[in-house]
Amino acid sequence: MNSSRLNRRSFLRQTAGALAVTTLPTLIPAQVLGADAPSNRIQIGFIGTGDHGTGWNLRRYLTLPQARVVMVCDVDRTRMTRARDIVNEQYLSQDCAMSRDFREVLAREDIDAVMISTPDHWHTLISLMALRAGKDVQCEKPTLSIDEGKILIREVRRLNRVFQTSTEDRSVPVYHRMAELVRNGRIGKLQRIEVILPKQPNVPGDPTPQPVPEGLDWEMWLGPAPFAPYTKDRVFFNFRWIEDYSGGIICDWGTHLFDTAQWANDSERSGPVEIEGTGTYWEGGLYNTVKDYDVTFRYANGVVMTCTPGDPSIRFIGTDGWVGNTGWRGELQASSDAIQHAKIGPEETHLYTNLEGEHHDFLKCVKSRQDPYFPVDIGHRVSSVCHLANIAIKVGGKLRWDPEKEVFIANDAANALRRVRPMRKPWTLEG
Repeated sequence: MNSSRLNRRSFLRQTAGALAVTTLPTLIPAQVLGADAPSNRIQIGFIGTGDHGTGWNLRRYLTLPQARVVMVCDVDRTRMTRARDIVNEQYLSQDCAMSRDFREVLAREDIDAVMISTPDHWHTLISLMALRAGKDVQCEKPTLSIDEGKILIREVRRLNRVFQTSTEDRSVPVYHRMAELVRNGRIGKLQRIEVILPKQPNVPGDPTPQPVPEGLDWEMWLGPAPFAPYTKDRVFFNFRWIEDYSGGIICDWGTHLFDTAQWANDSERSGPVEIEGTGTYWEGGLYNTVKDYDVTFRYANGVVMTCTPGDPSIRFIGTDGWVGNTGWRGELQASSDAIQHAKIGPEETHLYTNLEGEHHDFLKCVKSRQDPYFPVDIGHRVSSVCHLANIAIKVGGKLRWDPEKEVFIANDAANALRRVRPMRKPWTLEG
């Protein structure tokens, strides 16, 4: 990996100073020669420095000695400058570069990997461009369509890059514990999974055009999405409720809890075979994603999964009991003490996790060249479950899905909605 110029220069100055005043051997600090030495650190560029990009991703990376953040990028100057200042304060330097154009991050040969924390409509496009520029990628979930995810898998594997789908769930002990209990038969044969996602805001968003704030590159924010006038309800957190940029609450939160569901169901590299759902949409405002919903998935192994709004929770129900939790990261609950406190034996199924979290796992895999705990193909399958739900609500009726070919069976309307969406020039997914 590329070295940190600041640390290397400091070391050389210190060594030269020592030689000038003494003929005794120079004692080199262990951290200069060890695994976390400057020459071994992974240099990271940050693309997207909003609330989650800074408050979660950046803050965590700055605690990891294996990495050094060397550049930040955001279309909003205020957010980008704040992120740069956080980095410089942490490193006690003025070395962090910044740019409002992510292509400048990708052009730097000394950047080994990127952390992408943009709105959803940019996820796959920037990831592909980063992979083709020789970078390893950690990218927030989800994709914008099912077929986007298939292209992403193809390029990760073709280029032999490391890709981490960015969610923390697999490192959260309660979700890991649930999945292992179910996979090892502690609730008997799994029959049903009940997923509850949070409710959305009740306001429909104001579509009235407004002046673009100073410091915001509106054209770059829109990027490949259709042109639309700026309004404050279209950007930052609220992009999630607009189809051009995201898939609503089902994509935002479903990617979390559906992953635990598929992990426990041993279907993380596959998916359901039938989907049906009903729902309502926002009216009289800017937002147009699904508002209320009731979706049912059926898997080839007979398991039925439901998804409704409420207090975020998940429950696995089997022939011999149930296990789950209520509330995000809520304590483990079970139908009996025997299930809740069951031991997983050494010869039983142990699912890989990394309690240090997604960022640590990614860095470890950048060095080992192994897949991280939430690799591109598993991330794609979870995003697909979210898209399947939205498509089922929009098309109506019972949809049959072939998880091997990743197509709807005998339904042209549904298949049209899984494909890559048209992009504004000059943006394209093709290399």
